[in-house]
Amino acid sequence: MVDEKPNKYEFLPIPTYEEATSSRPSSSNSHLGPEEVSHDAERQGLLNRGQPAQHNGYQPPTVESARSSLDSLISSGENSRRSSAAALQREIQQMEVEEPGDPNSRAQRFSKRLTSLTHSLSSINLPFRQWLPSGQYMRARIPSVLQGIRFHPNWIIVSRIFAVFLVIFIIWLFLISGLFASGSRRMGNRFDPDNLRTYVQGHIDADNIRQNLQLATQFDHLAGTKGNYYLASWVETAFSQAGLENVGLERFDVYLNYPKQRGRRVAIIDPPELAWEAKIEEELAYPAEFEAQQTMVFHGHSKTGNVTGPLIYANYGSRQDFQDLKDRGVDIKGSIVLVRYYGSQPDRSLKVKGAELAGAVGCIIYSDPAEDGFVKGDPFPTGRFMPADGVQRGSVAMSSWVVGDVLSPGFASLPGERRRESKDNNPGLQNIPSIPLAWRDAQKLLQALKGHGKKIDDSKAKGGVPDVEWWTGDSNSPTVHLMNDQIEKEREGIYNVLGKITGVEQPEKSIIVGNHRDAWCFGGADPGSGTAIMLEVVRIFGELRRFGWRPLRSIEFASWDGEEYNMIGSTEHVEARVADLRRDGFAYLNVDVAVTGTKFKAAGPIFEQALKRVLDRVPDPNGNRSLGEPWKEKNTRMDGLGSGSDFVAFLDLAGTSSLDMGFEGGVFPYHSCYDNFDWMAQFGDPGFQYHRALAQIWALLILDMADRPLLPLDLSVYAREVTKYVNDLETTSAQAEKAKPHHIDFRSLRDAANQFVVNAKVFEDWGTAWSNAVYESRGFESISLSNQRIHHNTKMADFETDLLDVDGGLPGREQFKHIIYAPQLWNNYGAAYFPGVRDAIDEGEWELAQKQVDKAARILDSAAKKLLST
Repeated sequence: MVDEKPNKYEFLPIPTYEEATSSRPSSSNSHLGPEEVSHDAERQGLLNRGQPAQHNGYQPPTVESARSSLDSLISSGENSRRSSAAALQREIQQMEVEEPGDPNSRAQRFSKRLTSLTHSLSSINLPFRQWLPSGQYMRARIPSVLQGIRFHPNWIIVSRIFAVFLVIFIIWLFLISGLFASGSRRMGNRFDPDNLRTYVQGHIDADNIRQNLQLATQFDHLAGTKGNYYLASWVETAFSQAGLENVGLERFDVYLNYPKQRGRRVAIIDPPELAWEAKIEEELAYPAEFEAQQTMVFHGHSKTGNVTGPLIYANYGSRQDFQDLKDRGVDIKGSIVLVRYYGSQPDRSLKVKGAELAGAVGCIIYSDPAEDGFVKGDPFPTGRFMPADGVQRGSVAMSSWVVGDVLSPGFASLPGERRRESKDNNPGLQNIPSIPLAWRDAQKLLQALKGHGKKIDDSKAKGGVPDVEWWTGDSNSPTVHLMNDQIEKEREGIYNVLGKITGVEQPEKSIIVGNHRDAWCFGGADPGSGTAIMLEVVRIFGELRRFGWRPLRSIEFASWDGEEYNMIGSTEHVEARVADLRRDGFAYLNVDVAVTGTKFKAAGPIFEQALKRVLDRVPDPNGNRSLGEPWKEKNTRMDGLGSGSDFVAFLDLAGTSSLDMGFEGGVFPYHSCYDNFDWMAQFGDPGFQYHRALAQIWALLILDMADRPLLPLDLSVYAREVTKYVNDLETTSAQAEKAKPHHIDFRSLRDAANQFVVNAKVFEDWGTAWSNAVYESRGFESISLSNQRIHHNTKMADFETDLLDVDGGLPGREQFKHIIYAPQLWNNYGAAYFPGVRDAIDEGEWELAQKQVDKAARILDSAAKKLLST
């Protein structure tokens, strides 16, 4: 029986934590010692399978152990008889060589080699051999066929010529039977998946990541500025040097605003004895001699305005906070509202919108020390928290209503695109001016409210600003002047940086890997930590590409621009190719703020099992265990995605399954110029070991998504979560019914969710059957089975796309198409499961809620049925 076939899958499970670790700390592969192997030796290691090494203890895989583990990969089968088509070809070529001497000698040599070949072929046990004619039969029949012809053949030669034709026929049968092939799986050198994982883990270098972050944070790089364009060019160079394909900049012309030097003012102008003006700007984060320019303090996508009014304090600026003020008789109309960040309304844009709806003419948002300052711990530079002069910049675009360029919702703002919406009365923009402040400045405003309005006794409504007696203020409060005169550009260029590695089996299908590059100032954690890690991951995959490795599916790397304003770069990219992504986008893996602490978090339940396998392999930098162990101990489940980062357009507009992840550590000097390299090096991740761990997680997950024969998405986990979402929705409806009697029939949606559970199980049973079939055939996969697997993978990825309401969308915000996920209408950072239904319930629109339940049920049921369609 033939021993070797070109298409063979090695079913090697991801090793346990102990098997994946080694005994020496990691070092950079760019500095090889005299005893270490060469770059070429590493390449050879990737192409040959070695014996599995035994490891003791819980230590991360090292560069040295990774290299030693790669001194083997492709089983060549050199000791097996007729182990490959190449050996057969060499033997045929040898038969064709004419040697000097008499013709009889050549004939004898030919006869011997042909005899040897036929003997070898005769040793092959073919399933159809019993039906082939024997040599004796042929010798008996051929003379009768040639009877009457005056020709006396040499029957030995004739039989051997016949044997040659028989060989050709047998080879042809093998080729068309699919025993030698499985579609486009591995057209070149085979790479052992376990050795690939070990190589990737062992070659992630924390020092490289540290250097990347140091370079990325040398200057501020706000979207649309020279600093960010320079950074884009630097990332483009890194992509090119890594050997990615189709590297280039992708430009969009979008609406952006910028502060003017003397265009912002917050001041008490009446009564005269309280006259005062806010400093607004932060102190220099770096000494002046460093010449590190700092971004001025402002709100992205804020409204230009020049307003005055009495000052009123409204706690966190939630709708409930404004309702409480109204209930206490505080008139907000015509006022300047002062609110603090975080709390019951975490979205700054909805704080401003809430103030507008309550009747205010302007909004000031300050950073309270109870939320992110000295009340939490030592402020920077002696601790990790926000200093007194620190200001949280940020966008106030209505991202839960319009995502991307607010002047081109639903279509890409390409250069030369003529269609534009007006910025006046735009649902994605505010209608009153706003500005952020440090608590250093807000203290003066709060002190001026003493004796005005209602005294605040509720500790939950009081902040942590010192030397303040907390009052609400009222129409007789001191008058405040708020000015926000700014530069507004309706067509400012932003630049995504793109590069890819083309797959060999389904090159049109893509795993997209993204992180945004633009920052409100230096961007140490947000987003520099993610950018620094992505560049290291790109470097590693570039090395694999140079070794000759190619994934089954294409990998696209993207450095997004304009995320901080409104996820603009990623959204415009999706809108420019939405049809392609709905058809070919298999997964999107996002990292934004990669590291601010030590607690790993991730969202996107369809990736749960794949991520857990990866976490079991990656060591916890702070303990003698894997990162997967805490998840197992706590039975961690992955939440659904909300908003606030670049996955929004991929999931909610294109229907591409998406994941977001990172290491969290509580609040930090978010969106201030104190979020810089020094903060990260001192407090965020001093040894950059959590950066290294996340790079390993990201890279291993990319390998799994792009190179596993079966796409490792988990529809059963997804179905479990969808069932939970339906239960939560019914609970929400029941709670609303107590306040406003109504009835919503959820039976159709519940039935669809239950059907999804059943179909997901049946669908995944095919994957189990495929694994068993390939295992029983010792790793061989026929063309027919390969085609079925590819179709199975495509249906798996298409499920998310089938959950889109392509021809409709959410009522009032039709840009969002996903029936299960979207930003909450009144909390942009939170996830709203079945948002069309939940929005209607929140607004008390019961008839609309029922229609949305029925629509969601139809779409979910249809998507579940497609899983089992042929």
